Amino acid sequence: MGTKLKKKGIRVSGFAGPLIAAILVAVIVGFTTDRFWNLGNLNNLSLAVSITALMAIGSTLVIFTGGIDLSIGSMIALITMAMATLIKFEGWPVIAGLLFAVILGAILGAFNGLFSAYLKVPPFVATLAGLSIFKGVAFLFNNGSPIFSIAGNFEVFFYGKLFGIIPLPLIYIAIFYIFFALYMNYSKLGREIYAVGGNEIAAKLSGINVKKVKFTTFVIAGAMAGVASILMASRLNSGSPNYGSGMELSAIAAAVIGGASLLGGRGNIINTLLGALIIIIVQNGLNLNAVPTSMQSITIGIIILIAVLIDMWKTEVAELFKKYFGKEA
Repeated sequence: MGTKLKKKGIRVSGFAGPLIAAILVAVIVGFTTDRFWNLGNLNNLSLAVSITALMAIGSTLVIFTGGIDLSIGSMIALITMAMATLIKFEGWPVIAGLLFAVILGAILGAFNGLFSAYLKVPPFVATLAGLSIFKGVAFLFNNGSPIFSIAGNFEVFFYGKLFGIIPLPLIYIAIFYIFFALYMNYSKLGREIYAVGGNEIAAKLSGINVKKVKFTTFVIAGAMAGVASILMASRLNSGSPNYGSGMELSAIAAAVIGGASLLGGRGNIINTLLGALIIIIVQNGLNLNAVPTSMQSITIGIIILIAVLIDMWKTEVAELFKKYFGKEA
């Protein structure tokens, strides 16, 4: 019984940390400008966090296996251009275009997974190559020019509201995060993902198909990039080869700030949502205070470094705390 309670306590504290951090960041930003608590700004905040949060789900699963995906931003550029081309110029129904976006994302993820999992190219190198390739292919559509006015009322997928009250992006977030939280905790693949990231050799010896697990996480990451692409395109009713630039860093940062270990095997998918929220709140606060874009990038970079340092050193700090302040009861 004691062990079970102890495990539950760890899970709660793991969730409480990012939650407290998100609340503190919101309070600090609120003190710097009263515009932060404006209902219009909070609504914009909920819309802004949706794209990063959904994209970060796939990045988190890849990180859980000890991998990394640097190509998601370029995926968004390619997917929005391909989807816009098919709907506007080829006459595809909007629903077919949306489905195509998710499938194309999964295919691009499979490309990364093939090279990383089966051809043994390090994930950093494989996805860095994907970043360049996908961005280049995006510029092949429409002579590299953005495609505007994809379809009438296409913006409803981003700006629509359920019952005229709840923004649709919040519904998307709830559906996907609840699904993946349950999936990671109660499905066979979810447990295998954690096992591979925790100890790949032990996972292989226990009969887990490590290559298949890694490949699958990249496919899921690509599919979630497809979902994020739909929101990105509907936000401005357009596709562009410049969409998604740098967003892969926001997705990775959301996972790391949420407590996912870059070494793999540790983290909580719900915490990734809190990590995404922290990033968006910080960006929103900097924008409201008219902080230059250059300083915004520096600030986000510093936050990422701090999160990684905490992840790398928290075991040592915990051991020192136990040594000097007494053993755990």
